[in-house]
Amino acid sequence: MIISRYHTHALSPIQCSSTLVQTIHAPLPLVWSVVRRFNHPQAYKSFISSCDMLIGTGDVGSVREVRVVSGLPAENSTERLDDLDDVCHVMRFSIVGGEHRLANYQSTLTLHESEGGDTVAIESYVVDVLTGCTTEETCLFTETIVRCNLKSLAHVTEVMALSCT
Repeated sequence: MIISRYHTHALSPIQCSSTLVQTIHAPLPLVWSVVRRFNHPQAYKSFISSCDMLIGTGDVGSVREVRVVSGLPAENSTERLDDLDDVCHVMRFSIVGGEHRLANYQSTLTLHESEGGDTVAIESYVVDVLTGCTTEETCLFTETIVRCNLKSLAHVTEVMALSCT
């Protein structure tokens, strides 16, 4: 139900989408406390060097500008927080500007508690197919970024969980 509610996307003919899953050996409240900080994505997203809030303080409707680490095919990204649900543990954001390759990008991240007390992070996205690239190439490029972010989230929060025990 959660997956179909939050991770099913209607695509235009020039878009692609995918859903990635990451098990995190840390409690959901700890993982959510890191994810929900829209004003501080560099806490776990290693491709981001800094973040400035342009509108708001991290609530729905806030807009941030993130600067990307050098060496990547991007310089900055302007992103809007579309949904932040502390009960269902859902965050949605859209890229609304910047110098990067992810046109019309929308991300949905949901967190779920597993039976063993771990957290399961599910992230899906929709993005326009890059000019001059195939759908498969665009999905591979985008999935690489999302996968790295999810693995980094797992690493950061697992270390935090260990230090709390």
